[in-house]
Amino acid sequence: MGEIINLRQVRKAREKAEKDAKAAENRVAFGRPKKQKTLQEKRKVLEEIRHEGHRLGHRLERDDPPA
Repeated sequence: MGEIINLRQVRKAREKAEKDAKAAENRVAFGRPKKQKTLQEKRKVLEEIRHEGHRLGHRLERDDPPA
């Protein structure tokens, strides 16, 4: 005959393994140090400023006839 197993223990072990896997994913996604988060935010702001700085101007200003 086969080995007797407790289904409740197997279920709990499976749920714990799933929970541990989810925790590992969250550590990768959200587990960055504060310094790294602020550095990335500053780089994003700087990139947006540089991008906006390359604009030629508003269309409405160019379409207006000279006074």
